[in-house]
Amino acid sequence: MLPRALSPLRNRSLRLLLAGQVTSNVGDACYAVALPWYVLAAHGGTALLGVVLVAYGLPRTCLIAIGGWASDQWGSRTVMLATDAARFLGVGALAAVTALGPARAGYLIPIAVVLGAGEGLFLPASLSIVPSLVEGDDLEAANALTTSGAQLAILAGPAVGGALVALASPSLAFALDAASFAVSALTLARLRAARPVGPPTSGPVAGPKDVTPAAAGTMSMFFAFFRSQRVLQVQFLLVIVANLGTNGVDNVSLPALAHGPLHSGAGGYGLILAAGGAGALLGSLLAGQVRRPRRPAVVAVLGFEVAAVAILATPFLGHTLAVAGSLAVQGLTVGFANVLLYAAFQRLVPPALLGRATAVLTLGMYGTAPLSVALAAIFTRNLGSASFFLFAGISLTIAIIFGLGQKSWRDFGLAMGSVACPTSIR
Repeated sequence: MLPRALSPLRNRSLRLLLAGQVTSNVGDACYAVALPWYVLAAHGGTALLGVVLVAYGLPRTCLIAIGGWASDQWGSRTVMLATDAARFLGVGALAAVTALGPARAGYLIPIAVVLGAGEGLFLPASLSIVPSLVEGDDLEAANALTTSGAQLAILAGPAVGGALVALASPSLAFALDAASFAVSALTLARLRAARPVGPPTSGPVAGPKDVTPAAAGTMSMFFAFFRSQRVLQVQFLLVIVANLGTNGVDNVSLPALAHGPLHSGAGGYGLILAAGGAGALLGSLLAGQVRRPRRPAVVAVLGFEVAAVAILATPFLGHTLAVAGSLAVQGLTVGFANVLLYAAFQRLVPPALLGRATAVLTLGMYGTAPLSVALAAIFTRNLGSASFFLFAGISLTIAIIFGLGQKSWRDFGLAMGSVACPTSIR
């Protein structure tokens, strides 16, 4: 008998989705290693690398909302298929031109724009497709598996990409990424929807599951639903506050701490990051294994508070291994909490609105990154490496206290029986 965390693997469509997305994420990790190496080694310089990264990041952020609308309009699978096909062509072209000569802005920037736009359209679809493939009781475990697959690929992919670049060339790593998009598209083409057997309700804050696709097609319907659900507004606030702190910690404060006070070196910094990734992987799998708590949102934010305390303690631990342990705790608790919260979110939002609702949360995650990194740089330069850890931990704690003070949040995901909920995949 399969463990609870693995039970969704009986579902053929979920197995196909996992196989395709893990393959694609490994390819993306290879791309992430190969691109800076190619640009810097092929006489492009840091200025060109920065321009290429901006050319990727801007369309990705700008098109997330459109990706959510498109997912609701045409279906998550359709959007994922189309963007995978476009990115296959884009990265395939990149593999070809990089094999022929040095880095040039004339082709790197347009390709980066295409890839960033594809990622922006793809993200809401990829985060909203799972409820259309599995039945309600398997939702936590299915989300845990998809999250864990992505985390595993992120852990293993850079090693594969580094080996390809070192032993062969960046062009080969780009070719592997292009092939991974083709694999993902082939698996998506074979997906089938789950039977229309619905999940348990989300309790007294459950949304109107009878919203029709025709009515949901208007943005006014989506905004009316969002305004009517205070719990979604609280969740959006928590996402913004959490990412406003953690983006800066991860990208500025943590490397500054490792390089400065800890003197960890590259190997020690790698150990710290690996510990965080391993903790997140374990937390996601654990969330899929345990039974859904009666009040998942309360359990989730208590997990976030454990992470907040670990963030506050991190700059004062004084040793690389201790900081690695702190990152493992943060990864474990956040990975566990995220699976619980996202399953509650998927049960609350009507299927016809799920793509746009997912896009709102995704914008909260990605939209805060530039401001968070800028704040972390200012804090670290003027107040020391510990200062932004304190900002992140305290602000997250305040947001958690606010959330727990809202009855709608305490009741978010409250299990109260079951109800039929149609699922569809187009």
